[in-house]
Amino acid sequence: MGMRLRVFLSAEEDRTLWELRRAPTVPQRVKDRAEVVRMNSRGDYVETIASYMKWHVETVRDTLKRWKKGGLGGLWEATGRGQKRTWEEADLEYIEQVLRSEERTYSSVQLAERLKQERQVSLSPAYLRRVLKKRGLSGSELGTVIAKSKTQNNEQLSKRT
Repeated sequence: MGMRLRVFLSAEEDRTLWELRRAPTVPQRVKDRAEVVRMNSRGDYVETIASYMKWHVETVRDTLKRWKKGGLGGLWEATGRGQKRTWEEADLEYIEQVLRSEERTYSSVQLAERLKQERQVSLSPAYLRRVLKKRGLSGSELGTVIAKSKTQNNEQLSKRT
C-alpha cells in the first residue's frame, strides 16, 4: 500500500461534482473521475476506489492528482488529443451532391476513389461509409430501389390486364 492520498472538498465542490456526475452531456470518463474524487473525499482508500471502479490503483492516483493540480478543469481531457480530420465539410457535401444527382449507385470503395481523384482527400472506404451513415446516407438505399421496382412492376402488370 502506497502513501495515503487524500482530497478534501468544500460543500460547494462536492455538490458540483455530484451534479456533474448526473449531467447528460458530460463524457462518461469525466463522470467517473468526478465520482473517484467524491469517494476519496469521503475517506475511501485509493485501493478501495480502484477495486470499486475496476481501475488500476495508479489510474485513481492520477485522477486525484489531476484534481489537485487542475481542479474541476483537470477532470476533462486535454485539447488536441487524437488524430485530426483529413477532410473538410465541403468534401462530404460534394459526395452527398454526387449521390443525389447521379442515377447510378456507388460502393464506398468507388466513393473513396472519386474523393481522392477529384478532391485529393484520402479516406478509407470503411471510414467514409461510417461518416455517411452518421449523416443519414446509407449507400444505394436498397429498400427504396426495391420499392420503386415493385411499383413499376405492378404498374406494368396492371397495364397488361
